[in-house]
Amino acid sequence: MSAITENLIRSNWAAVEVQALFDLPFNDLMFKAQTVHRQFFDPNTVQISQLLSIKTGACPEDCKYCPQSTRYDTGLKVEPLMEVDHVIEEARAAKQSGATRFCMGAAWRSPKKKDMPYVVAMVEGVKSLGLETCMTLGMLTEGQSQELAAAGLDYYNHNLDTSPEYYEDIITTRTYGDRLTTLENVRSAGMKVCSGGIVGMGEELKDRVGLLMQLANLPVHPESVPINMLVKVDGTPLDNVDDLEPFDFIRTIAVARILMPKSHVRLSAGREEMNEQMQAMTFLAGANSIFYGEKLLTTPNPSANKDMELFAKLGIKPEGYAQTHRPEDEAAMLVDKIQQQENDAVFYNAAS
Repeated sequence: MSAITENLIRSNWAAVEVQALFDLPFNDLMFKAQTVHRQFFDPNTVQISQLLSIKTGACPEDCKYCPQSTRYDTGLKVEPLMEVDHVIEEARAAKQSGATRFCMGAAWRSPKKKDMPYVVAMVEGVKSLGLETCMTLGMLTEGQSQELAAAGLDYYNHNLDTSPEYYEDIITTRTYGDRLTTLENVRSAGMKVCSGGIVGMGEELKDRVGLLMQLANLPVHPESVPINMLVKVDGTPLDNVDDLEPFDFIRTIAVARILMPKSHVRLSAGREEMNEQMQAMTFLAGANSIFYGEKLLTTPNPSANKDMELFAKLGIKPEGYAQTHRPEDEAAMLVDKIQQQENDAVFYNAAS
């Protein structure tokens, strides 16, 4: 890495600097984000992850966006912790459909001692398939972090959600400091960090500035930064919030790319509401990771074949995709993969 490139990695961003990026003319911001992106990544590859809900609903937290909270009547069917063998079979199917990372999410405030042997077995089983592993289980202690790291967990997801100033308008059952402590425990245990937030929750621009500044000023940037657009679910307190302007979402992706140049910026929840043109703009802004499959825990996501069709239109390849073939061979392989996915029922619906 050159000295010029290395100088782009910072953890001392000021709010006025981040605000100035958001205030750039749109074309200037996109050009700057794409320029940074190309210094660290192939601009035509996107990392593919698949997310499985391994325990659904009955969460005691009061996150206002979440249909899994026991405090809100959203009609969600509660499901207990999934059997280890079932999780491994889902991971095997995800790998066959093109995923390189398998993420497992449980609706807990934090895992209990009795849960740990099962989630450890899930990590070990998925890891044995040659997939990267990721989990999101709520808050972790130092000991739990070390136990998961010893099992081979690659990434732990724990989002900051929003700015410190807006946080208490969204969640009151755990503090911002609690979230930062979990990230510290994960990093200290040697795992990689996946942390981002949700936009479109009624926050102001200053809160999007604050969220990204918090993430970018961590001592080490998160290796994955999921940027979620709120999925409004009937029965949650945010089911009637005003929609976020699409360009504001794209700007958030672009600023995240500039602030955290080496991180995978994930276009996460909310893609079901985005047309192809908006998704293409987010890739241009520096998004280079997506969740694959028809469900993100309990909310809709575009089907895998639609993603492959969009990739084909844009000339994008999944990260890790063999690039030794002629262009016509690659196109044929994409068509074959789309047809295969139309015939295979490989995605688990956590709400069914």
